[in-house]
Amino acid sequence: VWGKPTWGAWWVWDARLTAMLILLFLYFGIIALGQAISNRDSAAKACAVLAIVGVVNIPIIKYSVEWWNTLHQPATFTITEKPAMPVEMWLPLLIMVLGFYCFFAAMLLVRMRLEVLKRESRTAWAKAEVKALVEKAR
Repeated sequence: VWGKPTWGAWWVWDARLTAMLILLFLYFGIIALGQAISNRDSAAKACAVLAIVGVVNIPIIKYSVEWWNTLHQPATFTITEKPAMPVEMWLPLLIMVLGFYCFFAAMLLVRMRLEVLKRESRTAWAKAEVKALVEKAR
């Protein structure tokens, strides 16, 4: 969307952009692989292996600006230097990031609990847990 007015082309083979494109294809691959295998446990293991392979791309995305001369600006926040933006901008940003992380952690725990209950739905302890939740909701 912003490539044409900013760089004069719709796509530039910048290191960070290309690494992000590879990451997007990895995400699509994980989703497709999970849907292609009918056994949930086998699908989860195969997706986990592909995700571990994809983790190699994360440092490449992070450090591509420092390793190669790219179109993107360097990091705004570093451990060794003062932030490049005023405190009025970065303090609310960091508070919102912290709030998002807390929300994400809470939703992840809820989703994990739901997934465990779905996978163990035939066991006695899961039936008792669901029954207790239903009675609590009434």
